[in-house]
Amino acid sequence: MNLGHTLMGSKRNWLVIYLIIPFMFSSIVNGTYNNNYYDPEALDDLIHSHANEALRKQRTGTLHNISLPSNFSGIEASVVRLRSSSFWSRGATFTTFYIPPRVIPLPYVKRLAIVYQNLGNWSSYYHKVPNHTLVAPVIGFAAYDSSESRGLGSEKLNLSFMGDPVLIYFPGIVQQNENVTLKCVMFGTGGFVEFSNVTSHNTCMTQNQGHFSIVARSLPLQKKEERLRKWWAIVFVAGFIGLILLGLVGLFIYKLVRRKQITEMENESDKGVTIDTIWVGRSKMPSASMVRTQPELENEYAP
Repeated sequence: MNLGHTLMGSKRNWLVIYLIIPFMFSSIVNGTYNNNYYDPEALDDLIHSHANEALRKQRTGTLHNISLPSNFSGIEASVVRLRSSSFWSRGATFTTFYIPPRVIPLPYVKRLAIVYQNLGNWSSYYHKVPNHTLVAPVIGFAAYDSSESRGLGSEKLNLSFMGDPVLIYFPGIVQQNENVTLKCVMFGTGGFVEFSNVTSHNTCMTQNQGHFSIVARSLPLQKKEERLRKWWAIVFVAGFIGLILLGLVGLFIYKLVRRKQITEMENESDKGVTIDTIWVGRSKMPSASMVRTQPELENEYAP
């Protein structure tokens, strides 16, 4: 190993730093800012898949709970199969939704299934409203074709509301600040949100299927605390990266100093006593040109 190899190794180390550290910084900061955002469409697909299992050999008109994987504990889901004729004449009242009569599925199907979901304490991971705070869990419903088999169709049905709107109840909401106005919110695709007024008894109205909740505008104090947390996250990331850089620079300097010491030791060894060489046949062999210590007899009286 020589100094050139050391420098080449150091260059490779710096290349690794340039490649890895920006990725680490981006991952940590984005993870902090995005607050571990999850895809709501992927969750819908998961619930749809398990709803097929729940509908097997089940009676029409009965609400069935959907069993989800244990790592989704806290999310509640259920499904009910209805005849379209009954749905038109009676509507449906399940969980916290009241769907009035005179609703037509489009395209028209003989039977449909309605899937409900309550995201519970997972709500803020899947849905966000800029400058607002969720004060109720995100709940939703969607209709699927269920006429040809015991399962669900792959595509959602559209619902045409010919009468009253759907009523959505949010029980258990306690408004801590009376000066803050609560708003109903409907979540659309691509981060789209639509606001509407909250009616009596924490009720929202809609003529669409989807996901819904109640939000309150974030207070200035909450914004300051959020900015402070972001600054602390930036300081932590910068300090962590600084420690890594300091350690690598220290390691690089240590290798240079160590290599210099080894080089000096090799130079000193070359300055020692020169040993003559002689040729023995075709080989060059070292040969001492002088004897440093003259031999002496241990016993001078020896014959």
